[in-house]
Amino acid sequence: MFDSVFLQVGLIVGLASLGGVLALYLKQPLIVAFIVLGVALGPSGISLVEASSEVELFAKLGISLLLFVVGLKLDIKVIRTVGPVALASGLGQVFFTSVIGFLIAIALGMPVVSAVYVALALTFSSTIIIVKILSDKREVNTLHGRIAVGFLIVQDIVVVLVMIGLMAVGQATGDVSLGQEAINILLKGVLMLVTVALLMRFVLPGSLKHIARSSELLVLFSIGWAVLGACAGHALGFSKEVGAFLAGISIASTPYREQIAARLVSLRDFLLLFFFIELGSGLDMSLLSAQIPAALLFSVFVLLGNPVIVMAIMGLMGYRKRTGFLAGLTVAQISEFSLILAALGLSLGHISENTVGLITLVGLITISVSTYMMLYSQPLFERLSPYLSWFEKNVAGRETASDDDEPFDMIMIGIGRFGAVLAENLQQEGKRVLAIDYDPRTVEQYAQAGFSMHYGDIEDPELIAGTSLDSVQCIISTIRDRSLNKALLENLNALDYQGSTVICVDSSEDVECFEGYGSDYVLSPYAESAHQASDKIIALSR
Repeated sequence: MFDSVFLQVGLIVGLASLGGVLALYLKQPLIVAFIVLGVALGPSGISLVEASSEVELFAKLGISLLLFVVGLKLDIKVIRTVGPVALASGLGQVFFTSVIGFLIAIALGMPVVSAVYVALALTFSSTIIIVKILSDKREVNTLHGRIAVGFLIVQDIVVVLVMIGLMAVGQATGDVSLGQEAINILLKGVLMLVTVALLMRFVLPGSLKHIARSSELLVLFSIGWAVLGACAGHALGFSKEVGAFLAGISIASTPYREQIAARLVSLRDFLLLFFFIELGSGLDMSLLSAQIPAALLFSVFVLLGNPVIVMAIMGLMGYRKRTGFLAGLTVAQISEFSLILAALGLSLGHISENTVGLITLVGLITISVSTYMMLYSQPLFERLSPYLSWFEKNVAGRETASDDDEPFDMIMIGIGRFGAVLAENLQQEGKRVLAIDYDPRTVEQYAQAGFSMHYGDIEDPELIAGTSLDSVQCIISTIRDRSLNKALLENLNALDYQGSTVICVDSSEDVECFEGYGSDYVLSPYAESAHQASDKIIALSR
């Protein structure tokens, strides 16, 4: 309809923004708005979006960045400490959901291959949506929040393994048997994993240490690394998604992973817009009406069955009904990975457009409804609590045993000689201090000196939003930049932070500025010693 690709993309982005505003008003994830907008802009609507290589390219880049960011979350050290509850609930939910979903699909008369795809699609929950809602509710670092993130990691690993298996099946044609193709895929996979391991051990840590001196260069390198990994995965016979996922894992154990992930989120979300628009535009509404009854049945199973499965598993492991219920609600929807899996099946010729439409309908229904379930989880629990007791053992002994992460009392933004002395004095008073700095050399230097360090940039709005502030008594900024410190205070106010704030300044003008801006204590390192400052901070935190 539009000859200019620039005009077409501009209209898509503009209309997506308007749709996003409506979605936020309705408290819905943007995914729902984008898919619905895709339907409206596609052949079933006004035919604005048609098959184009540019939109398809943006969609593929978005998926690759999505898998890259997921890979970044899979720090090997974190995986080792996820715990049995994440593994048991994650694998248990995947197994029971897929088996029951497959039986429902077969009972509805679906072909076996289509039933397998639908069953698998029902098992995966949306990492993007769950983490976003948990973050908005400040529940990421609660017990049920950590458990939910734990079994999301398990699901992410499973979905990548499923993609690899499907690629092996899809390529087993002609004279090549499934067994031979599986062996080929296994050998290529071992080669790729060994290469990734060598890069993680000998190349990437040193390279990133130098690259991270520039935040812009770090982001640019990360995008290039994600795309290069996707290309390598495709060249070896895997999907681009698998390659991008492994590229993310390759730098997940570095201290820069959270900074990279935070900086790529916006770009990832922008590019994923085109995937969901393209997906929605490809749906034939004339064919979807026949899928509505089946979609409603599968949606009810996901909305009710998945939480029950998780609650049952966690109850058997000794968790209380409230923890099981709140964690279970996070799996009451299917994810963007389910839609990616359906698109992969269509491209491999395993399933038809009807099956893709069915999975998409289930996604729209479950994502829309489960969002409200998670937003109003506490009132729901209070109403349903009397009926949930049979999910709980008489002695729920795992609650305290699982909640063993030691919180910090104070967070220091920026550390130098003054900050190090200040942190040391606070630690001598029994305070647990976490220091955050944007210079990787500084982070390494003070970590080796025994300080609890974290790499991050105060300009990143996700830095504080992604940190649990419930136990933090005081946040100290030793960065003497007026605009950055103002932005920090604004972010803390937006997060309803209840602790104290301490700002370091260079001039008397800044002292007056921040005293009027809401800081509890404004100190000048030139006028006050670290010992004096630590005494005042201790007094503030009591």
